[in-house]
Amino acid sequence: MHVQTIPYWYAKKPVCPAAFRETMDQSGVLLWVKAEPFLVGALQEPPPSKFSLHYLRKIATYVRTRATEGAYPHLYWPTWRHIACGKLQLAKDLAWLYFEMFDNLSVRTPEERLEWSEILSNCATEEEVEKQRSQLYVDTLQFLLFLYIQQLNRISLRTSLIGEEWPSRRSRPQSPSPAERPSCHNKNWNDYSHQAFVCNHLSELLELLLDPEQLTASFHSTHSSLLSRDAVTALSFLIEGTVSRAKKVYPLHQLALWQPLHVASGFSKSSKTFSLYKLEAWLRASLTTNPFGPSACLKSGKKLAWAHQVEGSTKRAKIACNAHMAPRLHRIVVMSQVYKQTLAKSSETLVGAHVRAHRCSESFIYLLSPLRSMTIEKCRNSTFVLGPVETTLHLHDCENLKVIAVCHRLSISSTTSCTFHIMTPSRPLILSGNQTVTFAPFHTHYPMLEDHMARTGLATVPNYWDNPMVVCKEGSVTSLFRLLPPSEFYIFVIPFEMEGDTAEIPGGLPSAYQKALAQREESIHIWQKTVKEARLTKEQRKQFQALVENKFYEWLVSTGHRQQLDSLVPTPAAS
Repeated sequence: MHVQTIPYWYAKKPVCPAAFRETMDQSGVLLWVKAEPFLVGALQEPPPSKFSLHYLRKIATYVRTRATEGAYPHLYWPTWRHIACGKLQLAKDLAWLYFEMFDNLSVRTPEERLEWSEILSNCATEEEVEKQRSQLYVDTLQFLLFLYIQQLNRISLRTSLIGEEWPSRRSRPQSPSPAERPSCHNKNWNDYSHQAFVCNHLSELLELLLDPEQLTASFHSTHSSLLSRDAVTALSFLIEGTVSRAKKVYPLHQLALWQPLHVASGFSKSSKTFSLYKLEAWLRASLTTNPFGPSACLKSGKKLAWAHQVEGSTKRAKIACNAHMAPRLHRIVVMSQVYKQTLAKSSETLVGAHVRAHRCSESFIYLLSPLRSMTIEKCRNSTFVLGPVETTLHLHDCENLKVIAVCHRLSISSTTSCTFHIMTPSRPLILSGNQTVTFAPFHTHYPMLEDHMARTGLATVPNYWDNPMVVCKEGSVTSLFRLLPPSEFYIFVIPFEMEGDTAEIPGGLPSAYQKALAQREESIHIWQKTVKEARLTKEQRKQFQALVENKFYEWLVSTGHRQQLDSLVPTPAAS
């Protein structure tokens, strides 16, 4: 029998029960909806119509009846490609997008990510890439849940007309007070939306996890339906929790299998299954607001002062983080209303954090640490220079920005006149509503950059900065973006001193852009030689120098670089 060779990092890792044996307070369990699947796992675009519950039910049945064909309990890429392209009529690129998005949410070491990048970089043809991809698989049940939560950004006519969800008989979380409600209409960053979504659709989510024979019975009686342990383990993709007054966070299945909770969670030791009816009731009774979510960060997070007020500024930046109270995997930083400032930070506060920049304008923002994700929303006339972003860098409703970053994936929606200097191993996603988008090669470095890239598992190859994928259906592909002409290309210099070994742009520049720089340097050399050979008198050199300085000053003002230079000079209070 032929045995397929699987990369070691895709092996399912068992959970050590010993980690769960610490002393627990039996006064109650708190459960909440995890933020990360929605922050970076839900594409900020209406999902394909075939991701409706009707079709996902069919997929759930299909994969279970084809367990020997790479469909269950692990779903291999070739099988998903067959389902997505052959049965759901999705384009192959779109099928891979969702498969790879989910795979990127998995816990994998940086070394494993770098090894996979090396494998892909050695592929010379698309056929070789497909051959390597055929070895990849994901957890089938978790992938079904992942496809379902894409409905988070589904456009609802009744919602758009009345401004809120239609009243439902199903249990839903209590609405926050106006003081607690976050000033965010982005559902991906609104944990109340996450909680409401799971509560309102909990029955359907559980239904997708039922075995085929239970799936048929569930239409008649939820009291008699049973869920397997694997199904509840899959639900840990969306839900986690803790025991009252305990600091440690546990996945849902470990809490559900805890001996004192067997009656409440509906677990039967004899059958090794959960009662669907009891489990759902327990989940609804235990779900609460995420204590580490964006809302908690805004309400109880530590306020940070990273930059001093610039003279003449009328707004003060609002920056908060939850690093002082949240585990590393739950770290969130929110910054808002950074106005006419140069803000720079490289510290452990940012490492592995989900960062959101909101309503920043006329500013230069440097976040030079390895980030988990980055969202830039409603920002104007600013420059963002970022450390490596491990998952997704997303922009929405922004205008006239320059974004410089190494990231696993870039996605943009509703942006105008934005330029992206990026290095990325996946195709940039152009969602709906964009105008005058420019892509350019990554063109800067700072001393710790290569070390930070290694920590996030990001390599210099493959690099698809110039091959975006248009997900929306508006206009032609060529009308939605352009590649920066080499004649307009300049190197970007980060104006800070740091310790580290990176002294040049990782991976170098594309040949056309490197050639343009060489030609510009040659022009400067010729100009300098011409000035030297002009044999100007001392008075003429003085007049010529004054003329050049005036022209340079005019250029600084017209381009906005004068503001950046001024803001780099510390005020007496700052110094």
